[in-house]
Amino acid sequence: MGGLAKLAWLFLKIGVIFFGGGYVLIPLLHRIMVDQLQWLTLKEFLDGVALSQLTPGPLAMLATFTGFKAAGFPGALVGTVFIFLPCTVLMLAISSRYEKMRNMELIRNTLDGLLPAVVGLVAAAAWNLGKTSLSSGRDFTLLIAGLLILQFTRISPMFVILGAAVVGLVFHFS
Repeated sequence: MGGLAKLAWLFLKIGVIFFGGGYVLIPLLHRIMVDQLQWLTLKEFLDGVALSQLTPGPLAMLATFTGFKAAGFPGALVGTVFIFLPCTVLMLAISSRYEKMRNMELIRNTLDGLLPAVVGLVAAAAWNLGKTSLSSGRDFTLLIAGLLILQFTRISPMFVILGAAVVGLVFHFS
C-alpha cells in the first residue's frame, strides 16, 4: 500500500474508534506511530502531544504532525482529513435523529458503561507519558505546579503550557 493510502487507512481506522477525546488514543497512537511504523521518535511524539494541547481537538494536531513527518504536506492533509472523516459522517447521519436517540435506554446505558473505560484509558495514557517525560525532580515539580494551577485557578491550560515552556527554556539555557 502506498504511503498516502497507508496514512489514509490508518487515520480512518483511528477516527472510527476515536471516542472520548484524544487522550484515550494516546497509548494506541504511541504504539503505532513510534513503535511499529517509526514515523516519529518518542521525543517527537511527546512534543506533538504537548503542542496539540494548544489547539482545539488534540488528536487533529497530532494527526497533522505525524502525516507531515511521514509524507510531507500531502501527508499532513491526508492525516487531518481522514482522522475526522468517520466522526463527520457519523454526526451527519445521527444529527437528525438525536432527539429520539438521546432518550433511548440502550444508548444511555452504553454511554454510562463507556465512561469508566474512557477514564481508565486517559489514566493509562497519563501514566505512559509521565513515565517517559518525568526524568528529574524539576519535571515532577512542574507537573505538580501545573496540576495545582489548573485545579485551583481559572488560568487557561494554554497559559500553563506556555509558562512551563518558558521555565523549561530558562532552566535549559542557564
